[in-house]
Amino acid sequence: MMVSYRLYWTLWILSCFGQYLGQDLQIPEPPNKAEGDSVVFAPDSPPSTSIFITQWFFAATPIITVAHGVTTVNPAYEGRFRFDSNTLALTLQNLRLSDSGIYRLTVTTSAGETLTGETSLQVFENVSNVRLIGPEEPLIEGESSANITSEGTGTITSVQWMKDNSPLSPSNSIIFSADNRSLFISPVQRSDSGEYQCTYTNPVSSGTAKLSLIINYGPEDVSIKGLDVVDLGVRVSLSCSANSEPSASFRWKFNETDTSVTTDTFTIDKTDVTHSGDYDCTAWNSVTNRNASQRHALLVKVGGGGGGLTTGAIVGIVIVVLVAVSGICGLIVYLIKTKKIPMLNKEQKGQGSGAQSRQEPDSHYEEMTDIQKTRGDGAVRAKSESTIYVNFSYEENEYENVKH
Repeated sequence: MMVSYRLYWTLWILSCFGQYLGQDLQIPEPPNKAEGDSVVFAPDSPPSTSIFITQWFFAATPIITVAHGVTTVNPAYEGRFRFDSNTLALTLQNLRLSDSGIYRLTVTTSAGETLTGETSLQVFENVSNVRLIGPEEPLIEGESSANITSEGTGTITSVQWMKDNSPLSPSNSIIFSADNRSLFISPVQRSDSGEYQCTYTNPVSSGTAKLSLIINYGPEDVSIKGLDVVDLGVRVSLSCSANSEPSASFRWKFNETDTSVTTDTFTIDKTDVTHSGDYDCTAWNSVTNRNASQRHALLVKVGGGGGGLTTGAIVGIVIVVLVAVSGICGLIVYLIKTKKIPMLNKEQKGQGSGAQSRQEPDSHYEEMTDIQKTRGDGAVRAKSESTIYVNFSYEENEYENVKH
């Protein structure tokens, strides 16, 4: 046992000395490995001459030594390595983070020539358990701030942030921490709403976490869609909308009086004149505790299509027409009276023959006068009017006689 260890250290010293003589073995660098993987170190072209001593080292620590068919293994690597004496390849299994470093192969030929070659290995811990921690309270536009922090395990070599699948960069309102593992937004705007992604990566693995932010705002831009002027007896709907997150609730007023309508649509099944007026829609956001209103004026016109006139409207029109006709008749009677009275006075001052002639028409209308007497006061007025008419006619006849 003592001889074996003395040989081991002698060979190690020779190998260390031999590395200064040259590096003639080319060993490709293996890809990065994850913890628990396996790796193979092998020179491209092993020596063609017989080999006296072969040694693999991790830094300055020997892993395996083979001399004259005798193999010596470092106890730290027992059970997780393999060695191929033909290709001089060394296989390490169940890699650990501590296996990262420089690996060297030293070969001493029977001719006394020492050949060396080096390569390196990087072992990474797999990224896992990545998550994002964000604000729990509701975020209100222009008032709130948001802090998003990332967490994860494993070997982290880079951290990348994205929003809605696009890279996220610092700005006046977005600030990243020094280690890039958290970001701060102040104040939040509605454009900050969306899905945030944070990705932890290393050369052998990655992990991504996602978090959605909802920025509450509004209501604003309240509008009412609907007709301004409608006919009687038609169905009318007024639709109210607002820009709001979350969606706004609605209340309606008619002529400054609250109604029972609490939806975005105010419907009148059949219009009448009492529906003319101002309709106010108020949108309210329960998160921001803000509200906004809009007014819509509606006029229900009388006439036109959509069901015709109501009974009340028809009665009103008839009354107006009757009053107008009565007024016109009264005006005609008044004009007739005021025109004929001067003629009657002129006839009374005329010749006696004219008076006799005027008496004859009285008898001519005797029967008419008797009939009209049965009607009361109206008959007397009728007789007087008839007399005036006859006198006027007689005067015209007399004028005709004189003319001839």
